[in-house]
Amino acid sequence: MATAPKKNAVYNRTLITALTCAMFFMFAMTTDAVGEIIKIAKVDMGLTNLQASAFHLSTMFAIAGSGIFLGFLADRLGRKTTIIIGLSLYGVASAAFFLGKDFYLYMALLFISGVAIGIFKTAALALIGDITDSTEEHTTTMNMLEGFFGLGAIVGPMLVVFFHSRGVSWTYLYLLAALLCAVMVIAALYSKYPPTVKSTDEPINLGRTFRLLKNKYALGFSLAIAMYVASEVAIFVWLPSFLEGYTGTEIAVMFATYAVMIFFILRAAGRFMGIWVLKKFSWTSVMAVFSGIIFLCFLGSAILGKDAAVFLLPLSGLFMSMIYPTLNSKGISCFHKSEHGAIAGLILFFTAAAAFIGPLLMAFVADTFGGGDMRIGFVLATGFAGGLFIFAIYNWKVDPASTALAQANETEYQ
Repeated sequence: MATAPKKNAVYNRTLITALTCAMFFMFAMTTDAVGEIIKIAKVDMGLTNLQASAFHLSTMFAIAGSGIFLGFLADRLGRKTTIIIGLSLYGVASAAFFLGKDFYLYMALLFISGVAIGIFKTAALALIGDITDSTEEHTTTMNMLEGFFGLGAIVGPMLVVFFHSRGVSWTYLYLLAALLCAVMVIAALYSKYPPTVKSTDEPINLGRTFRLLKNKYALGFSLAIAMYVASEVAIFVWLPSFLEGYTGTEIAVMFATYAVMIFFILRAAGRFMGIWVLKKFSWTSVMAVFSGIIFLCFLGSAILGKDAAVFLLPLSGLFMSMIYPTLNSKGISCFHKSEHGAIAGLILFFTAAAAFIGPLLMAFVADTFGGGDMRIGFVLATGFAGGLFIFAIYNWKVDPASTALAQANETEYQ
């Protein structure tokens, strides 16, 4: 059984929430700037689409492995210790970008950064269950945190563009991330965290994480998240390359120039708006409607080409906003708090796996069947969006997780 923390346990909820928001902001600032970095690196280092995609794949591959192999650390070591370990590793790897300018050095450091993200993000996700009082509050808190992630995703690409326009290397973005990590580690060291819920029935190890794969909720939510992530990542990784050299009306060219930034702005605004939407409507119906609109945005872009994609794909960010944090929250909330680290790690594995496999497949089909034209890649991404829409319709009509979520409200959040 799980040993619950005492209700009167003393910890600074406001400070802990702020630190968690800062973590989400910081790593989004680097990971979601990858599209702009790829566009620069392709020219500076003479890379193909497939080679340049390694800037994204190295991090995502490492996050996937770290999530599934190290996710249990948040349950074994506690949230605070695990967060400090992950942030420290991420800060060191980020600072090391100034050791030299070499493709393989960059790949190694991005891989280490991904391992670090997997460590501190699973702990942060598990921590949300410790500081919330219901599955509904868990979901709204997750949407808030992802809103700060969205803000970081706006700032990161903006800084890369700003640096590049002034002849400054994009690696300075990682120096800023290293400084932020140092501040957060110090703050975490002196913060009081809530006690971690422990299980007395089963050892906390890697085997328990793999056993979760047999659970229908773990597998179902993870696969749905994979479809969503493959769709979302397609935009910020490959949309700049897809729209490169676009000519059209003045407003269309403006949208093309700032397409990823507009996408991130709409996604961030939508995530904060999602907190209100989820209080007014059922999460299953919102998922179905929003995923349907996303699918139509991708379908229109695939059929009509750049003239439609320049508007439709950035617009899809507004409707993507609440899908990932809501799916993530509901998936985690189906389990005991003593398993939140492990299930968060498992979901993070599917998140990161989709984030590197999706763009890789897009690059492959674009290079193989389109002569480098990324429009062919976005035809594939339309299939990912369609898969998400099918899941959302099923979830809306059947609501398979309703019993598990209701039980969690009674047993885990009392």
